[in-house]
Formats: sequence, structure tokens, C-alpha cells
Amino acid sequence: QVGLPLNVTAGPSGELHTTARASIWEGGGRAPLTALTSPSFPPPSPLLAGATVVLKSKFSAGQFWEDCQQHGVTVFQYIGELCRYLVNQPPSKAEHGHKVRLAVGSGLRPDTWERFVRRFGPLQVLETYGLTEGNVATFNYTGQLGAVGRASWLYKHVFPFSLIRYDVTTGEPIRDTQGHCVATCPGEPGLLVAPVSQQSPFLGYAGGPELGRGKLLKNVFQPGDVFFNTGDLLVCDDQGFLRFHDRTGDTFRWKGENVATTEVAEALESLDFLQEVNVYGVTVPGHEGRAGMAALVLRAPHSLDLVQLYARVSENLPPYAWPRFLRLQESLATTETFKQQKVRMAKEGFDPSALSDPLYVLDQAGGAYLPLTAARYSALLAGDLRI
Repeated sequence: QVGLPLNVTAGPSGELHTTARASIWEGGGRAPLTALTSPSFPPPSPLLAGATVVLKSKFSAGQFWEDCQQHGVTVFQYIGELCRYLVNQPPSKAEHGHKVRLAVGSGLRPDTWERFVRRFGPLQVLETYGLTEGNVATFNYTGQLGAVGRASWLYKHVFPFSLIRYDVTTGEPIRDTQGHCVATCPGEPGLLVAPVSQQSPFLGYAGGPELGRGKLLKNVFQPGDVFFNTGDLLVCDDQGFLRFHDRTGDTFRWKGENVATTEVAEALESLDFLQEVNVYGVTVPGHEGRAGMAALVLRAPHSLDLVQLYARVSENLPPYAWPRFLRLQESLATTETFKQQKVRMAKEGFDPSALSDPLYVLDQAGGAYLPLTAARYSALLAGDLRI
């Protein structure tokens, strides 16, 4: 959640997603069906392919596989944290007698992906990337774990895009002495941009052209060119596989380094006693940048193991990426499309007098996480507690 919602005009990315996804449902006669989380998540792709569509007014993780069995679902669309909700459900008979062969969507993290396929398979996952209003989209047809697509020469020739260096502090692309953007190297996170052309236009947002001006970058590689700014950071490895890294509004800077919320969350989610994790940056008086904070939901019947948690972050993350604060919650707040609410959580901060949830703070000197009491909070504000 990075800002106010806007009414969008579907661009080539949305059309490409619709057309490509339609091909997934074709070829199966009347057999393929799709189950969608809610009518607010539109189903043009299966309808275009002539498939039957099953709509539910409200998503239920506990009822999902029974619905799939009842309606003979073979393909379903996911978004955000939906698949994580499914793997966090207790085992049921319905999860093994279904006919689902394919899950299509976006936002599936690698750890959940692996658990999802191992538990509910055999089935294939088709992870995609795209924005409704954008002019670039990618598809992971190979099934490479954690990838959202592949930057092959042919694909980039038809649907060109680039990854450019981005400054988290200024919120702007990094430019060279000539004022042009700089392409990233393999393995380096970069801002995903795509040239605006007659073939790949940016149609803007409903309500006026001024709403879309902030999404356009000019003079990116040569004078006069115009690129669509997705606002997302991706990484392309040496084999050409693309992986989602973070949203520019979510990545924050601490101790002079960039911290990707997805990287920290994946390290924490590998702990058996944690069911869900939401990582975000919070401002701390007297400190530059934003300090990492993680909202945690425990997996029943486990309890919070702060010793093991500290060991995991210290062994798997660089010191600047260690969460400085922890917040234990019963459940995480999400949007209607199951995306974690980071802006709201960041605004709520870490003041123990304002929050009823248990809070913890990193004690670097002692190498541990300690309860964030009113006394420690005061010491932190006074500069007596080093984080």
C-alpha cells in the first residue's frame, strides 16, 4: 500500500496479461474452470478463452479446496498472500482430491511457492508480473522457482524494457554525467522501466493527464525518449531470469545501505514458529533513514523464540538489514487484494504507550531482542539505547 488508489486505463501490460492468460485456458474444451477470490478481481482471460468461471463473493482459505472439488476447478488465479493463507491451513482431505493443474498469478514468494507445490501438487505455478496501466508484462513459463519471467532477446525485442539504477534516498533514477540513466548489471536490483511508443503506449489514469505524469521518465537513454516507470525494483540474473526485489516505496535506507523488505521477510519466514511476516521501515528520532521493523504472526501452537530469531537474522542478513523492532500480532492487515499494508504499519510506529501489541527492540550490545518497555523507549529517544 503506497498511496491513494487511482482509476486506471488498461494499457498494453493489462492487454498482454489478458491475451497470454487466455491461452492458458484454451485447448481444454469445457474442462478448464477458474476460481477467483472475489468479483473485484476481474476474470477477462478465462472468459476470452471460453472457460467456465467460478466466482465467490469472499475468499475462504478453509473452504477453498472443497470449492475446487465441488466445481471441478482445474485452474485458479491468485494474488498477493492468497497462497500463503492456503499453506497455513491445517491439512484436509479436500486438498488431495482436487483437479487443479495450474495456479496463475503474482506475488508468490519463493518459500511459499515451494511449500505450496510440495503440499498441493502435482500442479504447476505460473508466476507473472504486470500493472494494469503499464506497458510491460512478464511470465514465468519455465517454472523457475521465484522468477516472474525471463528477459530473453526475443521477448525484449517485442516488449522492450530495461532495469536502471535507482537511488532509494532521493527516490530518483541514478544518472550519469550526460544526464542519462544507467543500466544495471546482472544480479543488481534496478528500477523496471519500459519505453513509451505507439506499440507500447501509456494511457494514463482516468481523471486527467496530470495524474500520470509522475509515472513517466524522460531522457532515459537518449534525449527525447520517454519511459514508463513501474515503481518496482527487479533483479535479472546471469541466466536472464527476472525476480521481483521490492517496491520503491517499500525499500528503505538504514546505516547508509538499502534494505529490501522482501529479503528480510524471506529470512524470517523460514523460521518454523512464524506464520506471517510484514517488514517495513520506521523513522527513529535522532537517526537518519528508516529502521527496519517486522510485524510477526505466530504459527500455532508455537511461541515466539527470540533467541532463534536473532540467530536467524544475524546469520542470514547483513547487520544493517536486521530488524530493529518487532511487533507481535494476532493477524496482519492486508488490502482487498491480499497485499500487506506497510504504510499504515509504518505510521503506527513503535511507541509502547500507543500500541497494545507486544513490542521488542534489538539490543546490539547484548546480541538479543528485548521487550520494548517504556523505560527502553525513553532511553532510545534520549540516545542512550544503541540500535
